Amino acid sequence: MSTATEPVKPAYARVLVKVSGEALMGGEAFGLHWPTIERIAQDLVEARSTGAEVAVVVGGGNILRGASVAGQGLDRATADHMGMLATVMNALALEKALEQAGSPARTLSAIPMPTICEPYARQTASRHLERGRIVLLAGGTGNPFFTTDTGAVLRAAELECDAVLKATNVDGVYTADPKTDPTARRYERLTHDEALAKDLKVMDAAAFALAREAKLPIVVFSIREPGAIAAAVRGQGRATTVAP
Repeated sequence: MSTATEPVKPAYARVLVKVSGEALMGGEAFGLHWPTIERIAQDLVEARSTGAEVAVVVGGGNILRGASVAGQGLDRATADHMGMLATVMNALALEKALEQAGSPARTLSAIPMPTICEPYARQTASRHLERGRIVLLAGGTGNPFFTTDTGAVLRAAELECDAVLKATNVDGVYTADPKTDPTARRYERLTHDEALAKDLKVMDAAAFALAREAKLPIVVFSIREPGAIAAAVRGQGRATTVAP
C-alpha cells in the first residue's frame, strides 16, 4: 500500500489575496525590494498549485499613499489617483516576478491604460482565473476615497471568491497593536460585526461592512512567513478568520 501523502486540497476554490505595498519594500525604506517580490511571487505560485484560482490586489503605500499626501498642496481626489497609479506599478512588478517563477499572470487595471495592461472587466478577470492565470487587479476601484482594502473586498465579491486573504505584517488580528502592547491577545475567529464594533484596524470599516454584506470570510495572516499564502489557501497556518 502506498504511503505517499495525499496533497492537501484548498479550503477555498477561488481566493483574492490582498498584499500591502509596504510588503514589497522588504527592508528598504521606499520602493521595491526584488528578492522580497520574488519570495511573494513564489508563495502565490505555490498557492495556485493547490488547485485554487488566485487573484491579487496589491496596495501602493511603498510608493505613494494618497490619504497621506492629501492636503500637502494636493486635493484628496488627485492624491488618491496618484496612489492608484502606484498600485499599477506594483502589480506590473509582481506580474513579471510571477512569470519568472513559472506562472502565467495578467495585470488588469481599473484605470484604463491599454498600452500597459488590460482594463479591468469582471468577465475578463474571471476567464483568466479559469484558465489558470494569477490575476493582478490594479488601480483600486478606479475612484478616489476608497482604500485598496475596500477595493479588494469589492473585487472578491464581483469575482465570487470564496475568501479574502489579507496578508499583513502580523499573524492575525489582535486586541491591540502587538508591536507596542505586550498584553495584546490574538483572536482566532471573529464575526464581521465584532470586527466593526471593536473598531479593529486591520481593515477599514467600509471593507468589513462590504465583506459582511457579501458573506465573505477574511483570513488575516503574516506575509513574513514563507509559504503563508499557500497555507492560508489550504485553511492551515496561524491566522485570524473574520467570518459570518
